[in-house]
Amino acid sequence: PDMAEQVELAALARAEQRAHRDRHFTLSDAGKGAVRLSGRLGAEAAAVVRAALEPLCRPVPGDERTPGQRRADALEDICRLALSTDELPDHGGDRPQVVVTVGYDTLVRQLGPGLLDTGETLSPEAVRRLACDAQIVPAVLDGTGQPLDLGRQRRLVTGALRRALVLRDGGCSFPSCDRPARWCQGHHVTSWADGGPTSLANTALTCTFHHRLLHHGGWTVHIAPDGRPEFTPPAWVDPTQRPRRNRYWPRK
Repeated sequence: PDMAEQVELAALARAEQRAHRDRHFTLSDAGKGAVRLSGRLGAEAAAVVRAALEPLCRPVPGDERTPGQRRADALEDICRLALSTDELPDHGGDRPQVVVTVGYDTLVRQLGPGLLDTGETLSPEAVRRLACDAQIVPAVLDGTGQPLDLGRQRRLVTGALRRALVLRDGGCSFPSCDRPARWCQGHHVTSWADGGPTSLANTALTCTFHHRLLHHGGWTVHIAPDGRPEFTPPAWVDPTQRPRRNRYWPRK
């Protein structure tokens, strides 16, 4: 029995070594605005990934995503959280970041797509959604597109404003959502590109899923007279379109 156990342990060690040696993760262009993910992990690494993803894979109110779609969104949420911290190493002298280049008229009037620094393009709707909580760097270009002058970065949702949003909303302000504040972004009630101010009276905390729903799902949000966000569903969800609030987070 002792020898059999030693043989099993040796086999397990060799299997783990092979799994570690063969680990890989790739992102490849799949065309039509999509990127294909593929890879292989050892059991230990996969357990870490599952432990990180599973709390974010629970369905949320109004959620019609498949389990695979929820896992994909959870991976994006985790990466967004990592990018919002100061813990990642610098990349080319800057903090890791997603860079989108778009003309001012394009952003304001939704006339065309934005360009990622990786070469892919984003729809006008996606650019405006990202602009809700981003750093904006104004640039003056010459006729050939060469930069002549770069302004300073401007954080649309500042630290002080974000702290105020967290105190007011608690977490995602969408009705019945329990996503905590650290997973949320600042959403402009009246879009910044449409002239909406960056103020407590014009912003609400939303998780990634409900942020996208506000931009593309027919829902609207406004700040009620008592200062709380209220959400109006599209008619196909509720024909009466009765405004709703998040009652999950305790109010201080």
